[in-house]
Parts: sequence; structure tokens; C-alpha cells
Amino acid sequence: MNKEPDYIKDISEIRNIMERSSRFMSLSGLSGVMAGIYALVGAYLAYKLFYFSDEILYRTISRGVVSDKVLHVVLLALGVLVLAIGTGIWFSYSKAKKHNYRMWDATAKRMIINLAIPLTTGGIFVLIMFSKGLIGLIAPCTLIFYGLALINASKYTYTDIRYLGFCEIVLGLLSSYFIGYGLLFWAIGFGLLHIIYGTVMYFKYEK
Repeated sequence: MNKEPDYIKDISEIRNIMERSSRFMSLSGLSGVMAGIYALVGAYLAYKLFYFSDEILYRTISRGVVSDKVLHVVLLALGVLVLAIGTGIWFSYSKAKKHNYRMWDATAKRMIINLAIPLTTGGIFVLIMFSKGLIGLIAPCTLIFYGLALINASKYTYTDIRYLGFCEIVLGLLSSYFIGYGLLFWAIGFGLLHIIYGTVMYFKYEK
């Protein structure tokens, strides 16, 4: 009678080992929260200091004139991206070290590749639209391609990330209809949704 719990414990440990070997488990919910905070701060700064409507941006680029404000918004977005990636790597490293996971292995490589393909495609597409003056569609496309990237990478990490991907795609489609509110949808998609997702992941898997 006493051996049954031991068998159950052994089976549970085997399942955990198999899951760790097939999925990237070092992804931290706190990194999602911080990325969301960075995005909200960046959106606020862009709105207060540099931002003007997508319609004005469209006319400006279509005339072949790239204003300093547009460049400042791009640099601000890149700064937010660098902060988010750096924080994500740090929290993932800390989690891997705490739980004795291998942070960089074949599973992590597969996840990065599956994440990078839609993101790289979307990034090139966004640059083409930017060069053509199609500014109003940049926010929708970034959200949609990001959502596709999350869904594609979810096979190699927590499946919960897939739901975040679906939400990003839906938000991107809404943004493509409500042209002129790109910054607002960016703030919701990369800011608010990341904070909600990161909080849920932290209390579900790390707390």
C-alpha cells in the first residue's frame, strides 16, 4: 500500500523531466510584466513628446519627408525593444539558475527559430510599408506578426503563450480597421496584455 504513492511520484517526476526536455521552461512571467511596463512608458513618452496622428505621418512620408519626430518615435521603440529583450534574458537566466534548468539547449534554439521567422518577416514588411508611407498599417502589422510568432513558438514553451498570440492578432485586426489609433493599440497589445499575461504566468508557474 505504501508503494502506490511512490509510483505516482515517480511518474510525475518522469513527466516533468520529459516536459523540460521538450519545452523551454525558463521563460519568466516577470519578464512579460516588465516588457509591458516598458511599452506603456514608451507609448506615454511617444504621445507626450513626439507623437502625432497616423494620418499626418502618412502624408509626411508620402511626400518623401521624414521628420525628426518620426525618427524619435522609431528610436524610442527600439529602446523599448532592447530593454524588453535584455530584461527577458536576465529573468530567464535567473529562473533557469534557480530551478537548475538549462537555459540554452536544442529546445530553446527551436523556440527562437520559430519565433524569429514570423518576426523577421513582419519586420521586413513593416520597413517596406514605412518606405512607402503606409504608416497607418504599421501598428496592425506588428501586432499581427507578433501574435503569429507567439503562436508559432508556443509549441516549444508554455502553451499559455498561444492565447497571448491570439489576443495580439485580434487586436491587430481591430487596429487595421481603426486607422489613426496605432499608438493606443500598441500600448494595449505590447503593454497591457503583456502585464496581464506575465502576471498570470508568474502566479501559475513561479509563485
